[in-house]
Amino acid sequence: MAWFFADGIIENDVYLITGEDARHIEKSLRMRKGEELTLVSEGTQYLCTVKDFLQGSVEVEVKASKPCDREASVQVTLYQSLTKGDKMDFIVQKSVELGVHRIVPVITGRCVSRPDEKSLRKKIDRWQKIALGAAQQSCRGIVPEVCDALSFEQALESAQTLDCSVIFYEGGGEKLRNFTDKGYRSFGMFIGCEGGFDLSEVESARSQGVTPATMGKRILRAETAPLAALSALMCLTGNFD
Repeated sequence: MAWFFADGIIENDVYLITGEDARHIEKSLRMRKGEELTLVSEGTQYLCTVKDFLQGSVEVEVKASKPCDREASVQVTLYQSLTKGDKMDFIVQKSVELGVHRIVPVITGRCVSRPDEKSLRKKIDRWQKIALGAAQQSCRGIVPEVCDALSFEQALESAQTLDCSVIFYEGGGEKLRNFTDKGYRSFGMFIGCEGGFDLSEVESARSQGVTPATMGKRILRAETAPLAALSALMCLTGNFD
């Protein structure tokens, strides 16, 4: 069933879908009156039927609602060091599909990609649109936020609000399974860019309570590591059951 996110709270039995979603419903999906779709708003999913096609919008009728149960039991914040080219597009899309709660781009010491403020703003806006599309495709209960980019020091400070955070380091560390039986509800993952993390960054993270962790003996690419880590965590916490 087609899955969309409402702009704001749905308070009435009739809701008007506008913008790109309306065009997608009419032009791409070629939906007809009476066909069903799902709208999600504020943690609630609404079963709707297409009532009418207006100029530039689609009117739907709300038939039923229930709490949305599509979100993972653990809220994962991905602190992803900026990567080269369009790798971040891929990371954002697949991370959202896998259940990430929030994505924070991080500028670390070995980042090759260092866009200026204007270019970075455009990238973040694009990543947020990618997150929206991925959330719709995977039938998420929320659209994960792609936050403004932070320095490594700012990211470490941000992670202090989470129950547990790890930094994946090719030099070794704790096994991920050691963290998943403690009842943590919020989890932070620091993933490096193509060159990984500098040892001084790992030590700085350790000093602020972010534990070095490992994903095994093989070295994963920057675009593979976050997806492998997220998949492993979702599996270990029962979110793939």
